[in-house]
Amino acid sequence: MEIVETTVKNVLTRTTGFLRTVTSHSLQPYRGCTFGNSLCGAGCYVRHNGHVTRGRAWGGFLDVRTNAAESYRLNRDREARWARKRGGQFSIYCSSSTDPFLPQERKYGVTESLLEAMIDAPPDLLVLQTHTHRVADYLPLLLRLGERCELRVHVSIETDRDAIPGLPPHASPVERRFEACGRLKSAGLRTVVTVAPLLPIEDPRCFFRRIADVADAVVIDHFIEGDGSPEGQRTQRTALPAAMKEIDPASVTLEYRDRMAAVAREFLPGCVGVNIDGFAGRYSA
Repeated sequence: MEIVETTVKNVLTRTTGFLRTVTSHSLQPYRGCTFGNSLCGAGCYVRHNGHVTRGRAWGGFLDVRTNAAESYRLNRDREARWARKRGGQFSIYCSSSTDPFLPQERKYGVTESLLEAMIDAPPDLLVLQTHTHRVADYLPLLLRLGERCELRVHVSIETDRDAIPGLPPHASPVERRFEACGRLKSAGLRTVVTVAPLLPIEDPRCFFRRIADVADAVVIDHFIEGDGSPEGQRTQRTALPAAMKEIDPASVTLEYRDRMAAVAREFLPGCVGVNIDGFAGRYSA
């Protein structure tokens, strides 16, 4: 693993493409992701983004943006004015191409320092997206931030299966992510489970019933229409679809996504989002 400390001129990136309908800005505390060699990294669309990887193997590098909090403070007001001139909120998605709560966060504290900076100068909305139970370790800080801005915590739980044959292990155990969601919701934070990317589910009714117990809403995102390419071509280049098909051939189709969404609506009526609408907080009955 190559870990490099670096700086960033402006940590707030104005969103384009599919993220533009979600938030005005994205924010990456790190460049690269040390979960890249785990299950969530197997089909991660960012592994094909040359701007991020710069020729390096996904999961093999991490650039630590040591000045991220300072950069946020320096650029926050200008970026907020830009967002509001467009007629919308100053809203941030953290993160779209890394995880804010990587194991290295304990050493470097980049995300923690960013959250502290946001408490002092908050956005209108922060969407925190993570694959790990470690988010619950920052509960006191998140509660403080939740008093300053609208906050949604998105925790990815892609399946109820502890393993997918032929693919790497989970970065964070399924059970621990459920427990983390329960802690967040019980504390009063808006908690959303993102089933992203949707993997074969062993017991859909039990899975979504449990999500309803620990979350306020659920997002179901299939790699088709969800990986930034028209027909899921980016993901088709990885080992993920073949491994999914071995378990359930239907799982690589949008019909499977729609069937899982129908089950989810039984337990979370009005609180189910599909693909990009879900990440934007647009839910359907």
